[in-house]
Amino acid sequence: MKTYHARLAMPFGVLGVVTEGEALSQIDFLPGETPLLHAQTPLAREVCAQLQAYAADPAFRFDLPLLPRGTSYQHRVWQALLEIPSGQTESYGALASQLGSAPRAVGQACGTNPIPVIIPCHRVLAKTGLGGFMNHAEGSPLQIKRWLLEHEHVQLRTAG
Repeated sequence: MKTYHARLAMPFGVLGVVTEGEALSQIDFLPGETPLLHAQTPLAREVCAQLQAYAADPAFRFDLPLLPRGTSYQHRVWQALLEIPSGQTESYGALASQLGSAPRAVGQACGTNPIPVIIPCHRVLAKTGLGGFMNHAEGSPLQIKRWLLEHEHVQLRTAG
């Protein structure tokens, strides 16, 4: 079982927070019935405080030391995601063009993002709609993505 340094209730479920040293390395979406865990470290306390600030104000800007584990390509995608402001979205295709890549590769990097919400992969949409989230094309992950976007006042377009 993974060791979390905090488990925080959010409107869409529970977030499991993992830190390494002085940086945030992972956030997991956990089922809503997962027992909560008060922050075990000062950094986990700060992560929780900033996530709660975001829940109260979608324009809140995170300021945390991040340590996402991934390939150099994934890091390039995740850095591009950090540049998408709250309330705005980008398409997989547009990000791929910006990075000299392919939309599917961008989607795969988004799906493996170890620090969702803070590295805002939810702000990337398919050209015809919502797209996927957390390597899922349906189900509760898309409900979370929809909640995050609606929280940021993004008008979701529908296909058709």
